[in-house]
Amino acid sequence: MKKTVLILFLVLAAFVSEARNYTITSPSGNLKMTVSTTDSLSYSLWVKGKQVMSRCGIAMEFSDGTVLGGKVRFRRDSRGARNETIRAPFYRQAEFDTRYNYLNLRAGSFTLQVRAYNDGVAYRFVSSIPGDVEVAGETAEFRFTEPFDMYVPYTRGNDDKFESSFEAQYTFQKVGENRMSPQKLAFMPVLVDVGEEGSLLLMESDVEDYPGIFLEPAPYGFKAIFAPLPKEYRTNDKGVRHASSYQDVIARTSGTRAFPWRIIGYGEKDADLAVNNMVYQLASQCRVDDISWITPGQSTWDWWNANTLYGVDFEAGINTETYKYDIDFAAAHGIPYVIVDEGWYKNLDPMQIADGIDVNYLLGYAVGKGVKLILWATVSPLHDNLEEICRHYSELGLGGFKVDFFDSQDQEMVNIIYDIARVAAENHLILDLHGMYKPTGLSRTYPNVLNYEGVHGMEQLKWSDRTETDMPLNDCLIPYLRQASGPLDYTQGGLRNETRDGFRAVFERPMTQGTRAHQVALYVVFESPLAMLCDSPSDYLREEETTAFINEIPAVVDRTVVLGGEIGKYIVTARCKDGKWYVGGITNWDARDVDVDFSFLGEGQWKARLFSDTVNSNRVARDYAISEMEVNSETVLSLKMACGGGFAMIIEQ
Repeated sequence: MKKTVLILFLVLAAFVSEARNYTITSPSGNLKMTVSTTDSLSYSLWVKGKQVMSRCGIAMEFSDGTVLGGKVRFRRDSRGARNETIRAPFYRQAEFDTRYNYLNLRAGSFTLQVRAYNDGVAYRFVSSIPGDVEVAGETAEFRFTEPFDMYVPYTRGNDDKFESSFEAQYTFQKVGENRMSPQKLAFMPVLVDVGEEGSLLLMESDVEDYPGIFLEPAPYGFKAIFAPLPKEYRTNDKGVRHASSYQDVIARTSGTRAFPWRIIGYGEKDADLAVNNMVYQLASQCRVDDISWITPGQSTWDWWNANTLYGVDFEAGINTETYKYDIDFAAAHGIPYVIVDEGWYKNLDPMQIADGIDVNYLLGYAVGKGVKLILWATVSPLHDNLEEICRHYSELGLGGFKVDFFDSQDQEMVNIIYDIARVAAENHLILDLHGMYKPTGLSRTYPNVLNYEGVHGMEQLKWSDRTETDMPLNDCLIPYLRQASGPLDYTQGGLRNETRDGFRAVFERPMTQGTRAHQVALYVVFESPLAMLCDSPSDYLREEETTAFINEIPAVVDRTVVLGGEIGKYIVTARCKDGKWYVGGITNWDARDVDVDFSFLGEGQWKARLFSDTVNSNRVARDYAISEMEVNSETVLSLKMACGGGFAMIIEQ
């Protein structure tokens, strides 16, 4: 009898233990995630058998006291595996196959969904609560087992710590270090190097009707913090409303819904991070029935160069003649868009055109030249009259809007962004979102959203000296961090190229840090379905060789391969479009030799045109050389990059 009782006890203990720990692995077996309910709901993560995250708390708390997570017992679990082919227009590849294992844990009014892909793991809550709910807070912890190295972007530390343009450079530090003031918060993506096993990216996807994550540093890593809903507002000089005080809830939403995915992306090698698909593949599917009207491509951009033209017989500025010149330049070079940035409307009303510029005429003139205008607007004045403004300018032939100064990721602003994306799509308008948080998959849901800022981009060089901004280093971090979450509007293409010592900030005639070849390579390395030519058309006309090379590089591609790279040091990227290959490489301020292996090419001989640094580029950063050669799939070419340098290649059969 005692022996029977003991056996029953052991069986029961094993059952209870299994019921409190649920394990899921990636198809490759490199990632293992265990969800535990031993004390409260949490997860742990192993990479190639090494535990790197431990007991990361998961919970969501509602104002009525309801808690999803906490001390929970799941009633049932279901698990399995799925394969998907994801069509991805205007992404880094036209389509891609993905596999994942899933684990769904059901407990009363909610399910915890967990997925494990080869390039990361993710979880989210799916609730089934009648009516609406108020979310008081969410627990999302990222607890690491060691003081790993990591790269973190921080907000600037405004009086309102939740207000941010999300344009920070990256801070290199250890897990557990907190060298920032209480007013500063971290934001995603964050990169954590877990050693020989690879690196992790903290990201999120499908953030709809809910605030985005900020991160508070903690001794073990980070815990999520969310901007509450605004209570009172102030309006700035751009006409944009921001919170002056907050409520005590972070969201009011439907009780029956799927909440955002919390992601730990993975790359076995640094190069893998630059093509991580976790954010895109977890986003909601496309809601635009017909996307044939969406045209990616390049655009002129007036604000970087302060509307500077020369060799013309009129005074350049925000006026009709200047933009006619820009349109003519774009038409002559096959550039589909011209941006009309700040200054074209007055009285904070996009329906009131400023004196001196005839926007209605310019819209018709552009269409007649095969070009479309993109009009800049700040978020609140546009959203306040969204339907009328979009319908009015769409009927006049507008290509889209560049919307600026969101500077927030609270639930209300997230909903405004979805509104703008939806109404713009209904009126066949593309969008370029500035002053904006990182992408969270919106471009999959609304493919007319081509670009996001949320990056320390070239405009920073208009006012930051070399002690404040290290742009070549920044450029060699972006592909592995920010770009993993989605496309970016960095606004490359500057022609006044300077060495580190020669650089200085000049607002109206800005310089770039690094070489001319570095700037050209950024059109390959960076993913921008709407790619800017930031300098003056007058400059491009006098640098036709550079301009022609840039114009040949497509803004979207069919396939992307990262040939090599190391975080913060260099990257070499190859992209294919319609059978032609484009290769770009950039380095930080260290001159570097790289070997480019052309085994990605198909059979036969190929002609390669190379835009490269020269032996003098270390002293004269604008110097470059263009050469031609034959290559094939067995070619390995050694290329030299100058300090802050790079190279670009166009390869065709």
